[in-house]
Amino acid sequence: MQRRKFLNTLAVATAAGSLVAKAGAAGTAKPTADSLDPGRWSPLNAARLQSVLDQHGVKSKQYNPNRRPYAVFDWDNTCIMNDCEEALLMYQINHLQYKMTPDEFVQVMWKDVPKGPFMKDYTTVDGKPVTMDDLAADVESDYRWLYANYKGLAGDKSLEAIQETDQFKDFRAKLYFMYDAICDTHPLEVGYKWIIYFYRNMTPAEMQAMAAASNDHGIGDALRKVAYESPATLPGKAGVVSDTHFHGIRIHEEIRAAMHTLRENGIDVYISTASLDDVVRVFAGHPNYGYGVPPENVIGMRLEMRDGKYTSDYKNGWYFNYGPGKTLGIRGELASKKGYGPLLVFGDSDGDAWMLRDFKDTAAGVIVNRMKKGEIGADSKLAAEQIGNPNARFLLQGRDERTGLMIPDEKSVKYGKTERKLLA
Repeated sequence: MQRRKFLNTLAVATAAGSLVAKAGAAGTAKPTADSLDPGRWSPLNAARLQSVLDQHGVKSKQYNPNRRPYAVFDWDNTCIMNDCEEALLMYQINHLQYKMTPDEFVQVMWKDVPKGPFMKDYTTVDGKPVTMDDLAADVESDYRWLYANYKGLAGDKSLEAIQETDQFKDFRAKLYFMYDAICDTHPLEVGYKWIIYFYRNMTPAEMQAMAAASNDHGIGDALRKVAYESPATLPGKAGVVSDTHFHGIRIHEEIRAAMHTLRENGIDVYISTASLDDVVRVFAGHPNYGYGVPPENVIGMRLEMRDGKYTSDYKNGWYFNYGPGKTLGIRGELASKKGYGPLLVFGDSDGDAWMLRDFKDTAAGVIVNRMKKGEIGADSKLAAEQIGNPNARFLLQGRDERTGLMIPDEKSVKYGKTERKLLA
């Protein structure tokens, strides 16, 4: 999750071109099972990745089966377009899939969240400040009404009938507004843990069934940004608020295929995510999606369990798997046991910037180019400076946010725009 040079010389272009041809990007030889399918990779990136496979894969002279190389991928906005955890938040809201009483819901809503106003950008539609206290009072009132009336909780009304009510529309707009306001106002650790506390009282099987339904819905949905505004008929204490959700999920086929190619080359594949690990395990491991990552290879956020169900307590002693925490997780769960760091790292945001740069064993860090500033912006600038270098340490990979597809360029196209850009 995220809160977001030169021209080639003739010699470099010639060297890179030969590598591209080897990777199959020149359109001559068909890629074999153990060579990278160039797909929509930037040709220079395809060449660089193929060179890493050639130098470190199972066919290289230095390959040691007792010291298998490994690659680490971020999940959201790296392996897929958009964020499956945030998509699940909206799916859970839209389908009212909660297993909490109103009192339990209120406990979760306030979990670790400071009282008081949000940052100045979070105001009502008419520009008045919004506080957590007022917003929470409105969401609590809505949930108590929904709990009493929706047949999936304690009432007798169908979901379709409930979704037409102002109470539901107020609940959706204000709860999603609350999530964004918490993430942007307070340390991200607060918001990124908060979002997973709403699985309280679910078994992993129940939550993962919901996650699979959310994935399927997102893949079938259009890529679209929708503004949700709370109804004027229920201003409550907070007033009328509006927030925008980016709907739709797309599989990044180049990433999915690269994972299989890495395994064909004797290189293991791991996921490091700032989403709940059990949420990502559904997407990364289910055969319907094709990534083939086993559940034990997913490192993510974790909750304490009680009687086989999730609690609203973060797992004691576990990493906050974001930013520097991802480096800690890789060191603690992988590097310390294997004795070496990852060969390749793939990411897109500030949450991945540290793991992209922190390991001396990493040959290349691939950045899905979202034209962000901050820590990932610093890594992206280094990648931009290395374009054309056949031994580049950082790579920028473009995509078009209008389609969710990668494009064979280092530049990307932002949603709502038409021009390709390299940096923020």
